[in-house]
Amino acid sequence: MTSSRLKTTPRKNAKRDPAPLLVTQSLASTLLRLYDYPHPTRPGHIIRGYDKQHALRTARMCAAVALRLGHPRERVIDYQIACILHDLGRAGLDRKLFGRIWSWARDHKIPTRPREWRAVFPQTTYGRETEAFLKHYTTDLEQTGIQMDAWAKEQVEMRLGFSRRMNRRLRETKPHLASLGITWAPWMTRITLYYYYPEKMANDAPWIHQLGEVLVACEQFEAYNNHQRGRDYYCRNEEKLNAAIEYLYTLRQEGIISAKVVNTLVTLAAEGAFDQIIMQARKLPLSRREHTNLRHLASTGIA
Repeated sequence: MTSSRLKTTPRKNAKRDPAPLLVTQSLASTLLRLYDYPHPTRPGHIIRGYDKQHALRTARMCAAVALRLGHPRERVIDYQIACILHDLGRAGLDRKLFGRIWSWARDHKIPTRPREWRAVFPQTTYGRETEAFLKHYTTDLEQTGIQMDAWAKEQVEMRLGFSRRMNRRLRETKPHLASLGITWAPWMTRITLYYYYPEKMANDAPWIHQLGEVLVACEQFEAYNNHQRGRDYYCRNEEKLNAAIEYLYTLRQEGIISAKVVNTLVTLAAEGAFDQIIMQARKLPLSRREHTNLRHLASTGIA
């Protein structure tokens, strides 16, 4: 759990913010700097963390949904810290290289998440999805002009080996977290891995499982409204609310998130709790029609 020093210094006006930052702005900024990563081939050069504001916006949404679901505030403070760092396993993401590799994979209908990879290639040893991908496709990628050196392989690891990379980055950063008064609990790791590795939470308490669901729902809702990510590696020309909701519904059908979590998120969005977050992510506000659709969804619910 976080220290009493951190817990007794909430951000000013956090109680009135519909999507609150429960930790201080100073602590949030310090945590986001952990996404910065030393360049592997250019000594002294730092790769600035990719889209840190995505992590911050997601964490604010997660706090709003978790509080609405009835989780105690002290727990939600620790949860929000984990949510701010939910993409830490992608520290060092090379926007151009990452985009080229995974755009190519998507165009060739190649699975890009561990659980999806194992569904297509069940013979792959658990946890060795990165190695299997490289064995199958290194030659093809190099024929497209992508040099599959150690740094390119790191970009593959950021998706198909996310658990391994996340745990490595946590080992490197835990001493710094401890110096901030933060004790990183095992459940905090598991909720950050839930999207790619839902099986890791099979035996967790219901409250932990629900927080994992909330992170997946909020992170994906933000990503589907995120202008920068849409252009960088989703090949989108515009962001559409219905696409975000449809994906949440798909995750609901797959059993990754519950109807209760989806409905809570949609209700908050319909109330306007996420208007500023969506506008920041899109660089455009929701349209009147989208607001109307949200209100309709909130009133009918997702079964």
